[in-house]
Amino acid sequence: MIKQGNHPVRIFALGGLGEIGKNMYVVEVGPEIFVIDAGLKLPEDELLGIDAVIPDITYLEENVARLKGFFLTHGHEDHIGSLSYVLRRINVPIYGTKLTIGLVANLLEDSGVKHLANLQVIDADTILNFEYASVSFFRTTHSIPDSVGVVIHTPDGAIVHTGDFKLDQTPADGVRFDYYKMAKLGKEGVLCLMSDSTNAECPGTTGSESSVGDELCDCIRTAEKRVIVATFSSNIHRIQQVFDAAQKANRKVAIVGNSMKRAIEVSMELGYIDVSEKLIIPISEIDKWDDHRLVILATGVQGEPLEALAKMAVKSHKQTAIKQGDTVIIAATTIPGHEKLVSNTIDLLFRAGANVIYGQRKVHVSGHASQEELKMMLSIMNPRYFIPIQGEYKMQRAHAKLAEATGMNRDHIFLMENGDIFEYKNSRAKIAGKVPAGNVLIDGLGIGDVGNIVLRDRRLLSQDGILIVVVTLSKEKNQIISGPEIISRGFVYVRESEELFGKSNEIVQQIILKCLKDRTIDWSTLKTNIRESLSHFLFEKTKRRPMILPIIMEI
Repeated sequence: MIKQGNHPVRIFALGGLGEIGKNMYVVEVGPEIFVIDAGLKLPEDELLGIDAVIPDITYLEENVARLKGFFLTHGHEDHIGSLSYVLRRINVPIYGTKLTIGLVANLLEDSGVKHLANLQVIDADTILNFEYASVSFFRTTHSIPDSVGVVIHTPDGAIVHTGDFKLDQTPADGVRFDYYKMAKLGKEGVLCLMSDSTNAECPGTTGSESSVGDELCDCIRTAEKRVIVATFSSNIHRIQQVFDAAQKANRKVAIVGNSMKRAIEVSMELGYIDVSEKLIIPISEIDKWDDHRLVILATGVQGEPLEALAKMAVKSHKQTAIKQGDTVIIAATTIPGHEKLVSNTIDLLFRAGANVIYGQRKVHVSGHASQEELKMMLSIMNPRYFIPIQGEYKMQRAHAKLAEATGMNRDHIFLMENGDIFEYKNSRAKIAGKVPAGNVLIDGLGIGDVGNIVLRDRRLLSQDGILIVVVTLSKEKNQIISGPEIISRGFVYVRESEELFGKSNEIVQQIILKCLKDRTIDWSTLKTNIRESLSHFLFEKTKRRPMILPIIMEI
């Protein structure tokens, strides 16, 4: 039984607002905290060397005693990908549907933290009761099976998080949206709706998953040589359609990418992918089959499909390469901000001799609702307050305008940034402060140890290179023992710049000899003088500013 009383409700995002990916939303009811999703996002171009970006969970760590669990909407990386990092610092129950939990377990096992996890399988009919709120779920349709919306029931009304969704009338797996439960929620009273904004700028409705199957069949059947299909490893519906099309075309399927293999294994084990094991062959055996008998399913790191294709196109992939006459099907939506990467990859594929199918035929549809579906969701839920989530600011703004078009009061629509707190208290709603909500960068095994200073250094190195000055001194004899020796990487070609390096050497020698003569050898000051003098000289001569790293050794 939920405790009745005037308990304030607070909603904020630690990730997912003003960006694509990194979804993590927090709902507080009185003293209890409920977290919806825990995703990551792929790094943008300026994040040099970074593998992934996850939300800053400082607030959750500081309030872990109040945390009731993570409630997952579905199994895409942008909704579950940060759990392997988060669980090292926060250990609370994780609730999700059978497939979602299967994918999470796989993810955690790869990261060596599965033993820390308390994984709880729920379904669309599960109700979880807590002291100040209860949590229920409703079926949604998306590009992955077993997706749900999350409802947090409070004494003041329901907080509804739609998750990623589209109102697909002919879903690939036949599991339809739970309109009855949505309508029931709307009738009982929705205090606040948090709804997916990804396609809020797209008019009309999003195409059905089932419409893609026939197109894939035709593309694979008519291809003369190998077919390479690139898709996200967690797009289970699309993977099933590729298997079905390969079966009809009498082709074998080889799988490239560990994340793809694991997703398929989990889905087959749990019954979400139906395929004969005879259809699948190891990628190491593709040379034993004629080209017209092969389909290759490919994805890359974090399930990102284009990375694998780019390596295949330039023949740097460990397992296979693009051959003249291959048909490449890109069955994936371009992530906003990655348009240049997509264009460059497609260009490389054409140069390698492939026939690329990427937009001119309907080999992929979005998993997100377009404008008419978003308006229907708003109308059915009829919320008192609305927070557009999951998307760049322009998408959130477009979603807000759709809400106004359905008759919502503009003052009841909250366009928020990560960390902004929506608070409902004493029958009034307002923005009430902010919590820490930044980016934590993942680089190899390092979590959050790469900050702005390191990224600045990486940018400098990528732009003008590095100059290392090595010199050995004797304080006792007050003289230079060896050097200065100048080592350059990424700055200029040494053999063609002997005069430049000779003059640089003289400058360093003069600075050191002056310090030795004055007997004022302070390493910090000496390094600063070398760095400043060399930087000024080199910029004057080359108009470049390499990173200068003096190394002074004493014997």
